[in-house]
Amino acid sequence: MAKAIAARDPMRPVRRWLWLVAALVAAMILLGGATRLTGSGLSITEWQPLAGVLPPLSQAQWLAEFDKYRMIPQFLIVNPSMTLAEFKFIYFWEWTHRLLGRLIGFVFIVPFLVFLWRGLLDRALAWKLGAIFALGGVQGAVGWWMVASGLSKRVDVSQYRLAVHLTLASVILAAVITVADGLRPAHHGPSPRRLRWTAGTILVLVVVQIFLGALVAKTGAGKTYNSWPWIDGRFVPSTDALWAITPAWKNFFENVLTVQFDHRMLAYALFVLAALHAVDVQRTGPFPAALRAAILFALMTGQAMLGVLTLIREVPIGLALAHQAGAIAVLVAAVMHRARLKQ
Repeated sequence: MAKAIAARDPMRPVRRWLWLVAALVAAMILLGGATRLTGSGLSITEWQPLAGVLPPLSQAQWLAEFDKYRMIPQFLIVNPSMTLAEFKFIYFWEWTHRLLGRLIGFVFIVPFLVFLWRGLLDRALAWKLGAIFALGGVQGAVGWWMVASGLSKRVDVSQYRLAVHLTLASVILAAVITVADGLRPAHHGPSPRRLRWTAGTILVLVVVQIFLGALVAKTGAGKTYNSWPWIDGRFVPSTDALWAITPAWKNFFENVLTVQFDHRMLAYALFVLAALHAVDVQRTGPFPAALRAAILFALMTGQAMLGVLTLIREVPIGLALAHQAGAIAVLVAAVMHRARLKQ
């Protein structure tokens, strides 16, 4: 029976492997959020791709790592009274995050080489997967680039670099899912171009929203303005407040009012666009597409509610992590919906 199924669908093992990789990448994104929220990201002050696999195993090694942390501004300014036990707590968050990154690389490259050797990957697919693996390597370098920004002159990492790090992780997740889903046997004819264009626009805007969400998180904008639907006492803040920083472009990244306002406005735009798209697909698309569009809109609705709740509760860790998990769910739904509209 298993051989018969494999004969009809030889790409099933490849799809399952890619979905496992996608699940690990999603877990990596969520773990990264937990690492940030616990203030753990700067606890490991060196990038050791090989030597860093093992955590400190002796008291002397722990003290050596703690001494390195005590040299950076975050300890000197923010955590001068931190104990070794407290340091171990934040260290394990960051170490686990890095270990999962290494695991993803291993889970990707070994089956990739096996499938390549067995002839299951044609040239086009092999190049796509090779590009994804290369992006994973770039992501590791970007992660260290982000951490390095907080080791000398800052007490935390740069919001610019954090946003790039999170966005690249989201792009990698979207790429893995797109390739995996593209290996399914086709069941439907092409969808109308209008539906595909709208679904693609939603997907791009979801990625942009994730980028803006990273800026909100890192600038502390979510803890600064905690009312909804008003922000700074108004639905649309004053122009002077939104453009208070010079040069003007910095307001999009450093003005906490502008950063949160942009995140809110794009959330409203996405909500409306997803609703209109769901109605459009319901009228003109096949049932599977209509169901996917409805699920995407439902996930966006839940994510918006989580965002408001996280805001008015002043960003507790549990709600903040749930909001990040919601972003991952919306991204996955948007990617799958757009990918399957090609059929």
